[in-house]
Amino acid sequence: MPPEEDHPQRYPMVAELHARPFPKISVPSHVVYLAVKEPVEAAARPREADFAHLCDLLGRHGAPQPPLGATHHADGIGRYQLSWESHTEFVSYLAQCDGVSSRPFDPAETAVFPDDWLRAAPGKRLVAVHIRIEDMPEDPAQVTRLVDDWFVPENLVCTWVVDEDIILAGDFRIDPAGQMRFALFVRPGTGPGRVGRVVQRICDLEAYRAMSMLGLSRARDLTGRLNSLDPALSALIASMRDADTAPELVLNELLDISYELETLAMRLSFRFGATRAYAALVRERVEILRETRFEGRQKLGEFILRRYDPAIRTVFAAEGRLNAMLERASRAAELLRTRVDVDRSAQNQKVLENMDRRSDLQLRLQHTVEGLSVVAISYYAVSLCGYLVYPLARELGVSKEMMIAGLTPLVVLAVWLMIRRIKRGMGAH
Repeated sequence: MPPEEDHPQRYPMVAELHARPFPKISVPSHVVYLAVKEPVEAAARPREADFAHLCDLLGRHGAPQPPLGATHHADGIGRYQLSWESHTEFVSYLAQCDGVSSRPFDPAETAVFPDDWLRAAPGKRLVAVHIRIEDMPEDPAQVTRLVDDWFVPENLVCTWVVDEDIILAGDFRIDPAGQMRFALFVRPGTGPGRVGRVVQRICDLEAYRAMSMLGLSRARDLTGRLNSLDPALSALIASMRDADTAPELVLNELLDISYELETLAMRLSFRFGATRAYAALVRERVEILRETRFEGRQKLGEFILRRYDPAIRTVFAAEGRLNAMLERASRAAELLRTRVDVDRSAQNQKVLENMDRRSDLQLRLQHTVEGLSVVAISYYAVSLCGYLVYPLARELGVSKEMMIAGLTPLVVLAVWLMIRRIKRGMGAH
């Protein structure tokens, strides 16, 4: 099939699978890993600044520049092999060099990232890892002596990884040079690809651990705010049972609390979602290492379980509490809306009853007016008719008074029938 008939994203998607190969690392060697992140709104940061910062580092070593808009790049800078990646919220640099110094974790090995270059970074250093990779001694007891000298015993992790081909050791502490130290002791015959994969997973684990724990400070701040909002919301819901409490006042206070809760949820949703995703990646990296216990020492998974998981559970608990309070506020709004509807229905019923009473009064008044109208109209009609029939009565010898007396009932009846007919005609329309 000609390439023109392929989907336009077919080749870019396949290229993405091969864009970030694991480094191949020989033994002995050392690795320096760096992650830089904008403190605020890192996901929306201008990526051009990250690219320019990479080009500055490459330019200092005369290395070729990557294509504009690249999200990953690998090349040599001096004695080091550099890999650069642009992630959603941070950029990472991994520099690997053959050989190790006689002084364990010599700060000179981290000079591949100069201080002035780091200070000019479009962001702040979030992760800095220094990994020392050596051949495994024939006597495992020698490994024990070395790691006890290099790391803090209380936090020391020392474990077999990848089918007991490599011993991983570290204490997850930051040394005076600002680096977090790890040591790898590699069994002879282990390929550079396997060593590179372990190194990459250690760097990923530390980067994702740091990124996930960014939510911890947000969770603590959120907990403090929820501690003040929770009693206010509870008191507000309790006050809804009081019939003397004006629903309008309750509604205004409930709107204020709901607005603040929604604002907090909107502001923290990305951070908490990222924490959940990064935490899953941390656990995945630990599982991939396939660790087994080394001489009764603490395993990496145990350290994560004891020191890392409580922090992540704190974040998840704060997120769950926020969502629960949002639901409570929503239910309270529904209850308040129901109460307002009931009160409004009662008010409408009273209005209808008042209207019925007014209609009844108007009907009675109308009947009274109709009676008075018959009398008034009949009075004038009798007077007019009297003038009309008076000459006839005089010819018949009937007195005026008798003539009026006989004429009055007839006139009143005629007026009443006329008004009734008019009333019926108006009702028909």
